[in-house]
Amino acid sequence: MEKTAEIARETELVATLESIDPVESEDPMHIADDRLRLIFTCCHPALAMDARVALTLRTLGGLTTPEIARAFLVPEPTLAQRLVRAKKKIRDAGIPYRVPPANLLPERLDGVLQVLYLVFNEGYTASSGDALVRRELSAEAIRLTRIVVSLLPEEPEALGLLALMLLTDARREARTAADGSLVLLDAQDRSRWDRARIAEGEADLRRALAEGRPGPYQVQAAIAALHDEAATPAETDWAQIATLYRTLAGMTPTPVVQLNLAVAVAMADGPALGLAMMDGIAATGELEAYPYLHAARGDLLRRLERWSEADAAYTRALALTTNGSERVFLEGRLGEVRIRRPAPH
Repeated sequence: MEKTAEIARETELVATLESIDPVESEDPMHIADDRLRLIFTCCHPALAMDARVALTLRTLGGLTTPEIARAFLVPEPTLAQRLVRAKKKIRDAGIPYRVPPANLLPERLDGVLQVLYLVFNEGYTASSGDALVRRELSAEAIRLTRIVVSLLPEEPEALGLLALMLLTDARREARTAADGSLVLLDAQDRSRWDRARIAEGEADLRRALAEGRPGPYQVQAAIAALHDEAATPAETDWAQIATLYRTLAGMTPTPVVQLNLAVAVAMADGPALGLAMMDGIAATGELEAYPYLHAARGDLLRRLERWSEADAAYTRALALTTNGSERVFLEGRLGEVRIRRPAPH
């Protein structure tokens, strides 16, 4: 009954949004795409950024409440309450679902880009289900980001996000084996990477950087470009990637960025140093429910031949992982570790 009521509420909200009159066609900033118009409409600056992004993802982005909760690294009840509060504020304050005029589009851009970024991420690495990739979500995110860039061609972060998506999506076909199992970056067949997509992403990144206003999406795109430029795993410039992650951490000092920095440091300077950084992140408890922290620790502990600790880390990662392809991979790693783990005396 509760689920039916939730669906009814969401259907009513979508119907309300879809009843909005489009902006006038003579407006040079006219948003022709219905879905993108509605995303700009939902990203109202009167709402807190997390609330507007969560609401838009739930209503228009094709993501479920559990998927959004995982994207925000919060429990499902917390995310559900956030959505309820956002809808209540819209109702009580009489915030209109209206497409903003051209001069107000930039103030909503950050929210729109975050929505598209999270939709792409869910498509590139599905948080649940058997398949690693949800192609339709990634493709839609790229399509809509292209439209944003055409609307706001001088916004470097829009270009940076498009570049990031293209440079990342170029590796999609090599990320899974014939049986659908996960293939890590260093084991991928790089001949399967989409070189045309990489070239397009690099060109977009150059255009973005030429604006002289660096931002988080541009930095992430530069990291993706370094991965794509390496002909072999050994040629990856991990020192430069670590430097870029330090820059990114200065812009967005989140635990996930710190974790990615620790991974890069481990690759550049050795697993012991990277593990010390990860242990510091783990000690805060902020990523306790984040499976990639435990999987990354497991990998470094495995490389350091600390088998019992690696077993515990992989076991924790497996308990938190809800994607079937990732579970198969972690089960394989756990099996490898347990073969090497000394028998108890």
